[in-house]
Amino acid sequence: MRGKLRAVRAALVAGMAVPALLLASSPGQAADDRPRLPAHIYGGAWPTSHVQGVTVDQRRGFVYWSFTQMLVKTDLAGNVVGTVTGLTGHLGDIDLNEKDGRVYGSLEYKAEKAFYIAVFDVDRIDRTGMNAETDGVMKAVHLDEVVEDFTADMDKNGVFDGDTAATPDHRYGCSGIDGVSFGPEFGERGGAQKLMVAYGVYSNTARTDNDHQVILEYDISDWSEFERPLTQSAPHRSGPKHYDGKYFAYTGNTTYGVQNLQYDPYTKNWIMAVYKGVKSGFPNYSFFTVDASAEPRRGEIKGQPAPETGELLTLRDAGLTDPATGLRGWEFHGNYGFDALGDGRYYVAEGRAVDVDGVRRQEGEAYLYRWTGATPAPFERLG
Repeated sequence: MRGKLRAVRAALVAGMAVPALLLASSPGQAADDRPRLPAHIYGGAWPTSHVQGVTVDQRRGFVYWSFTQMLVKTDLAGNVVGTVTGLTGHLGDIDLNEKDGRVYGSLEYKAEKAFYIAVFDVDRIDRTGMNAETDGVMKAVHLDEVVEDFTADMDKNGVFDGDTAATPDHRYGCSGIDGVSFGPEFGERGGAQKLMVAYGVYSNTARTDNDHQVILEYDISDWSEFERPLTQSAPHRSGPKHYDGKYFAYTGNTTYGVQNLQYDPYTKNWIMAVYKGVKSGFPNYSFFTVDASAEPRRGEIKGQPAPETGELLTLRDAGLTDPATGLRGWEFHGNYGFDALGDGRYYVAEGRAVDVDGVRRQEGEAYLYRWTGATPAPFERLG
């Protein structure tokens, strides 16, 4: 292994393409069947908030980066192909839909009580500074169910308390949405790809009803009838009236819920990267894996003000174990962006604030990892 890593480093230092053999994630996999991918991709430094998500189109050789108010398109070498700007809401996690070639991302406008899936026609992104409203590269689909939970008047005082964690309002602690990913229905190993959308969840240690990750499932096969260009000064409400599934994963409260959601066909896991929670009595892991092959089971949604049942997901029986709660999880940093490539390799984003010519910017980059299943972190960086 050390010799392999030295060879990778030498190739990178020399500016050479790293041979696929050196990037193989498992001795049992044929390296010749795996595309050559760089061990590191630079996403640029932008005058925005931090990087929120990353997704890679291996077939076409492009990388898409969410920078909160901007979508950035680069090639695999990190050369900028184009950007979509002008977003006034919060663009979160993103994922490529392999079927239609478009990029889908969570988009929030909390002051307007409006939550969307943004749909980017990425083939049309060919220059920097394209406008999300006027250049025909983005449409949006509104999610009514998120609004219902975000605006829920849990204390029955007739007042919506707004975007704040210091309130008993917001059903399940819903702060909106963030993690998104395409994958099979829970309990299935394949089949039709559904869009899964994870709630943001406020960090609040004074309540007990916010200890689940909440995931909505949507069949997007008929979404063409809902897609509309988004005028941000007058946001539309075009979207499905009903979801196709609503699921709950008991993890303990986390800070703003699932930041990055990803289906991993290699391990058959649904991966949830979070900002660690702060509640005592919980292990407060930063990374969870849901067993994708386990059928959701009907059961109690713990901690609710009135008894409630729902479709419960099963955490994978792997990783760290908390003896007090029985919760399983890992310690890893995929909350800025995580993309499973399907063959045991993954791009994991990192970000930081930097000064460029006296201007504060946010930098994003992605590193290539392979699955090991080790604890406390189940990945190993390649290169």
